[in-house]
Amino acid sequence: MKLSEKKWRLIGTAAAVAVTTTAGGVAWAANSADPTPSPSASPSTPNQPRPDGPGKGPGLRGEFGLGGALHGEFVVKKDDGTYQTVASQRGSVIAVSKDSITVKSEDGYSRTYAVTAETLVNSARDGIGSIKTGSNVMVSAVVANNNATATSVSDSTARDAAGQKWGFKHGPR
Repeated sequence: MKLSEKKWRLIGTAAAVAVTTTAGGVAWAANSADPTPSPSASPSTPNQPRPDGPGKGPGLRGEFGLGGALHGEFVVKKDDGTYQTVASQRGSVIAVSKDSITVKSEDGYSRTYAVTAETLVNSARDGIGSIKTGSNVMVSAVVANNNATATSVSDSTARDAAGQKWGFKHGPR
């Protein structure tokens, strides 16, 4: 398989991760509703803007799609008929090197991902070398034998900083 085909296959896998995680989250939310809801101290207003702004966190336009998923794993069927576990996580970088990245989501979950020459890194010019501790990232990975290898890392902190430098409001898309 050509390298470009492999990259597109990885991008397709990452897209499948987003769609499947979103669909699973919506299905879970729909099926886990409590038939006797507890009263809440502050009722929500559907048309009220979220305090974290449009396109951030939970909602229809979260950085990772419907539901604003923070992290998860699921199994996909590959072209050859075998199965592959895929993981995704959105959070803050707590450690990074040329060989690995550790991400912690806002709910406290953290995971370390191996970084290889095939990992697609959307950051500044120096790829994984441009990602800093504290940056906000989205990681997609393949999991085998409890080891996660990043297929893609997208650094929204670097992307937004570059966009502001060039006059974009929220970074290039």
